[in-house]
Amino acid sequence: MDVPLIDCDQNKRSDGDIAAEIDDALSNIGFMALTHLGLERAAVDNAFAISKDFFSLDAEVKQRCAYGAAAENFGYQGMLEESLDPRTPADLKETFTMRNILGGAIDRERWPSEAFARSVAAFYRQALMASERLQRLLSLALGVSEEYFVQRHTGENITLRLLHYPPVMADRVAAEQMGAGAHTDYGMLTLLLQDDVGGLQVQSEDGAWHDVAPRPDAIVINSGDLLERWSNGRYRSTCHRVLPRSSTRDRYSIALFVDPDSDVQVEALASCVSQGNPARWPPTTAGVHLQEKIEATHLAS
Repeated sequence: MDVPLIDCDQNKRSDGDIAAEIDDALSNIGFMALTHLGLERAAVDNAFAISKDFFSLDAEVKQRCAYGAAAENFGYQGMLEESLDPRTPADLKETFTMRNILGGAIDRERWPSEAFARSVAAFYRQALMASERLQRLLSLALGVSEEYFVQRHTGENITLRLLHYPPVMADRVAAEQMGAGAHTDYGMLTLLLQDDVGGLQVQSEDGAWHDVAPRPDAIVINSGDLLERWSNGRYRSTCHRVLPRSSTRDRYSIALFVDPDSDVQVEALASCVSQGNPARWPPTTAGVHLQEKIEATHLAS
């Protein structure tokens, strides 16, 4: 199962053509890889450098930024502190999660440094702009007003996450233990930047797992639970996981979780409902759904 590669260059292609390919990818697989979405290569390289520097810090420094609670969804979590699949042993990764970077009121001492905070905020702004372009393309595909999704994602729950998967000796990996356990994402969309190490897998409808090979200059995108609800099942919230690192190379990735504001009511769009395809899920409030999911997996919350 290949994840489709879609060129979003507006100088070469119409938004209608791009939206049609996005619609097809999310309908059939729930994953795609996009190029020319507006995220500069230099900004991505700098973000990865910042991430590597942070995870190389002493444990004492990282613990000063420790994750507090799911309601805040901010801070550092070490190895075995999260289980994205609660049925399996805890994940072999460490993370730094930062919700609502531009609007949140995080105490200064919770950040590793002021320079770090400024740098990740600058990257967050650029990633947010890329996500807004994608949201407008989805609005076109789903037949709603251009700003429909953008207006419902002001940043309250939009979260940047740095991830590090250190190498672990094979004899120290428990049965069914993953770098990141099998899960679907909770909100609307996820934008994922990978290094060249690999390890991400997606699950097809027959239950088989398929590698998602890293692609230079491409952002891996997947639809989440709430977009599946909005689209009444037209777009798949596909289960995925990350294998544990068994070689000598570390794996780094960066994710932007584009999740709706807490008060947003999510229900099937009129364009996705018909007499033969009635609404599959009852309406839900985004904040309730997101918090239930986060609390179930963040073991330190």
